[in-house]
Formats: sequence, structure tokens, C-alpha cells
Amino acid sequence: MLYFKQFLHPQSSEWVVFIHGAGGSSAVWHKQLRDFQKDFNLLLIDLRGHGKSTEMPQAIWEKQYTFEVVTRDILEVLDHLQIPPAHFMGVSLGTILARQLAEMAPTRVKSLVMAGAVTRLTVQSRVLVFLGNTFKRIIPYMWLYKLFAFVIMPRKQHAESRNLFIHEAQKLCQKEFIRWFKLTKDINPLLRYFKEKDLGIPTLYVMGDQDVMFLEPVRNLIQFHKNSLLEVLNQCGHVVNVEKPEEFNQLSLAFIKNQQ
Repeated sequence: MLYFKQFLHPQSSEWVVFIHGAGGSSAVWHKQLRDFQKDFNLLLIDLRGHGKSTEMPQAIWEKQYTFEVVTRDILEVLDHLQIPPAHFMGVSLGTILARQLAEMAPTRVKSLVMAGAVTRLTVQSRVLVFLGNTFKRIIPYMWLYKLFAFVIMPRKQHAESRNLFIHEAQKLCQKEFIRWFKLTKDINPLLRYFKEKDLGIPTLYVMGDQDVMFLEPVRNLIQFHKNSLLEVLNQCGHVVNVEKPEEFNQLSLAFIKNQQ
């Protein structure tokens, strides 16, 4: 089972489940804990091969990674802890997993908060995927990961987010990086399906105005999904919850509380 950590509230029965992105860990949510603990029970999960889930047996021996398989890991934790319907929060690739979970188990999802959401691969991101697929078995994975981090988070004010993800990615191994990178072949078909199918679940997208790869696809998406909202943070990059935690927390908490 995946590594998880709970923060229990003495009175509240409401839960918020946090899902990090590829190469990261639940440490990416450290700036949310204090504010969210005031009103909610929290569940933080490290995905297979990431953070403290690196010793998970199937993370080593599983031959084929798919978004459904990786999402079932999360559902296993929810079942084990008997978590009731909850609010789910994802960042970067974690937003795809949150949406996949809502597809597989919609009754378990009260709302979605998508930070730095990935809803379509742009030309730039497709070039990165191509380079990764071409060199993933030749070049040390950390070289590739650092390249991706600098392309997605290039500015000086993105340094904290960039360094956090690079630091956490060092806990991966080359084989685990390759297993996760193979998921990229499934991204575009899956995202096209997600765009076409609106589950009707209240969804808040929080994006940075400097997130050049992923902001415009989200702007396009919310035109078709009636239950979705978009908030754009100024002078902010991809990992909005790290770069602008106060604004992100305020928007996210107000949105979640409104769903109650």
C-alpha cells in the first residue's frame, strides 16, 4: 500500500485528499497544512515510487503503469482508511489522477481543486515528451528532469517550486522514472476524453499567469464544463500552491467550504 499521512480534526467529518505530481511527493503540500487543518481532516499520499512509497513492492515489480492502475493505488488507501466522500486536490500530473479517480469513483468525490492543471499537451510540452521518450534510456533521468523543471518553471520566482520538485525527484530511480514517463503516451487521448465528458463535479482550477504551457488549455476547457471555475494568480508559475500559498489557500478553502 502507498505511504500516507493523516491529520485528524477533532470535530470535522470533512476530508481533503492531496495528490502530488510526477517526481514530487506529499511534501509539495507543506504550505497548505496549517490553513487546511483548521477545518478539515487531511490525507496526504505519496504515489508509487515517490517519496516514502519507494519501498512499495509493486512499484518495483509492476510491468505496466497506466493511469487507471496508479489511481487504484489511491483508491486502495481510501478503502483501507474508510474515507467518506471527500474533496480532492491535485497539482500538475496529480490533477490528471484526481480527474481519473473522479471518473472511476464519482460518488467518492465532492469537489476537485486543480493546481497547475494539465488538461492538454501543448506544442512545447509535446516536444518535451518527445525528447524524454528519445533519451530516457540513454541520459540519466535527473538530467531530463532538471531540463523539464527549467522549461516548465523557468523564472527566478519559480526557483522554490523548481528546487522542491528536483529535490524530491532524486528519490526516484532510473527504472521508476521510465515507468512513469511511459504514461505520457496515454495522456492526450485521456485528456481529450476528459474534455468531452463533464462529470458535473464542482471543480476549481487555480493557475499562474506565467504557466505558459498549461494555462490556455484550461481557459478553453472551462468554456465547456459548466461546474468549473478558473482563478488565475498574477506573477505566478506552474506550482501555484508553493509560489502563492496564501492566495491559493484562501481561494481553495472558500471554494471547498462553499460545496458544503
